[in-house]
Amino acid sequence: MPGMWWVVSATLAVALVAAYLVWTAGRVERLQSRAELAARALDAHLLRRAAAAAVLAERRYGVELYAAARIALDAGPEEREAAENDLTRQLRTVRLDPSDPECEAVIAASRRLALARQVHTDLVRDARSARSRPLVRLLRMGRRHAWPRYFDIDDPTLTVPVDVPAG
Repeated sequence: MPGMWWVVSATLAVALVAAYLVWTAGRVERLQSRAELAARALDAHLLRRAAAAAVLAERRYGVELYAAARIALDAGPEEREAAENDLTRQLRTVRLDPSDPECEAVIAASRRLALARQVHTDLVRDARSARSRPLVRLLRMGRRHAWPRYFDIDDPTLTVPVDVPAG
C-alpha cells in the first residue's frame, strides 16, 4: 500500500502539469488571435481615416493633404507607418472645424484610430509577453503564428481649437 501513494501522487502531478500546459497553450493561442484581430481592426481604422482625409482634402484643403492621404491609402506594409505619420502631420497643419461634417468625420476617425491603436498595442504587448516565457519558448507553443508586431505611429488624435466666447 505505501507504493500506491507514490503512484497516485505521480499521476496527480502529471495531471496538474498537463492541465497547466494545456491552459498555457490555450492562453498563448487566444492572445495571439486577439492581437491579429486587433491588427485587422487597426488597419480598417487607418483606411477609414485616410479615406476621410482624402475626401476632405479633395474638396477643401489641397494637394499636400490629398497626396498624404492617397499615399497612406496605397502604402504597402513596409511603408505604412511612415505614410500614416506623414498623414497625421499633414492633418495637424489644417484647421479643422468640428461643426463641418467632413471635418468631423476626420476628427472622429482619428479618435477611433487612437483607441484602436491603444488596444492593438496592449494586445501585442500581452501576446509577446506570453510568448516570451521560457516554457512557452521551450515547447514552441506559438510557432503557428508570426511574432506579433507593434504599429509605431504618432498619436493620431487631432486637437481641435475651442472658441471661447468673449465676455
